[in-house]
Amino acid sequence: MTIIKGNFKEVKRQRKRVGEEKRSPPHYQLHISLAFSDPLIWRRIAVSGAMTLIQLHDVLQVCMGWSGMYNHQFYVGKIFYNTTAAGQKGLYHEADYDLHGLDEAMKWCFTYIYDAGDGWEHDIVVEDSHPAPEKQTYPRVLDGEWAPPPEEVGSVHEYTALLHALENSDSGGRKVILEQHGLRELAPDDFDTGMLNDALQRRLGKI
Repeated sequence: MTIIKGNFKEVKRQRKRVGEEKRSPPHYQLHISLAFSDPLIWRRIAVSGAMTLIQLHDVLQVCMGWSGMYNHQFYVGKIFYNTTAAGQKGLYHEADYDLHGLDEAMKWCFTYIYDAGDGWEHDIVVEDSHPAPEKQTYPRVLDGEWAPPPEEVGSVHEYTALLHALENSDSGGRKVILEQHGLRELAPDDFDTGMLNDALQRRLGKI
């Protein structure tokens, strides 16, 4: 009888590591656009699949320049997720669901609604999913265009009307229009990836 010697403990550890790699959540590349904005205000971000919806809410607040003072909710698949008390019939708490667990639903329908009264609706598209690269910081802003509308404006349609009014006004008229909206200045084309990533790290750290 031949006796085969081997380090079976090491084999088990290797199998465990392989299993962990298979179960490791992917990282997602998401495209977020403010619905009905003209010009289209959008962001492209990279996030971990282990991120919960409530953590994604924090990321979107930074990326879109919102203050977080109003209510919000996600619509994923056919379900609304929000921050109301968990366990109530028909309600799904954002802290209980991570992106990886909603993988299929996100690809079908993924919407973020901030301040429902004014209707800041964001369309989210999963552009890519892939294993996590080594030594990469998440969440991270990859690209985007245009500054977010000031929340004082009221709605995306009012913001579009404001931009058109400013384009057709002289300096004096511009000042009056801004004052009517409670604004001192407006830079609609102001977007800086580096500044947003710095803001993400200051507010959230690594997620």
